[in-house]
Amino acid sequence: MNERAAEAMPDATERGNRATGMLWVLAPCWYVLCEAVAALAFPGYDYGRFYISDLGVASVGPFGDRMLDSRLPQVMNAGFVGEGLLFVIGLVLVAPLVRRGPAGIAFLVLGIVHAIGITFVGLVPGSPENAANGLMTIHVLGAFMAIGGGNLAAITSFRALRGALERRVRVAGVVLGVLGLVCAALLTGHVLFPDGVWERGSVYTFMLWQFVVGVALLRARPNPVSSDEAVGWRGLV
Repeated sequence: MNERAAEAMPDATERGNRATGMLWVLAPCWYVLCEAVAALAFPGYDYGRFYISDLGVASVGPFGDRMLDSRLPQVMNAGFVGEGLLFVIGLVLVAPLVRRGPAGIAFLVLGIVHAIGITFVGLVPGSPENAANGLMTIHVLGAFMAIGGGNLAAITSFRALRGALERRVRVAGVVLGVLGLVCAALLTGHVLFPDGVWERGSVYTFMLWQFVVGVALLRARPNPVSSDEAVGWRGLV
């Protein structure tokens, strides 16, 4: 490798890190903004009692114990799909920082699972029509992928991004990821609080982790791992 190429690699890696930082700050902000706008346009929407995906349903009428009446379903679904797209682009750009080994591969795979899952949630709304025609299975699967993949990715980032992020940031990923999975388990059990509380607990943990990592990447000048230590994308194929 000539000197010019060797000098260009750290600069290219730093640009990729900053791009990921911007994308991972933007993605959760976009998601929360879309949710807030859609909720404001939904008469009587209760963050604790309603599901997030209720905001993406165009149908009006009773569904379970809730009255659906989202006036801006397209906005919420754009939030779901936008989060998945922005996150996975950032994941591609940050791949050179991911360390070789099971944790690194798991981090990349779980990140992809999250992105695919949350895109499914936006493209296949949890509507009465989809419950009747069987497509609700795709919506529910997407929700499990988005929540499980996202929070597990946060946990595996502790080892996968060692050397790229400060220890306290990586510890935050473990704490938030575990908290998100606990909330998901309580959501499945329908205990203590309404489902909307646990659902948001399982989703917002990942969003907060993504935002924190995004800010850390923007502020830090991480030392890229060597090509022998990095998984990149070649380690997945």
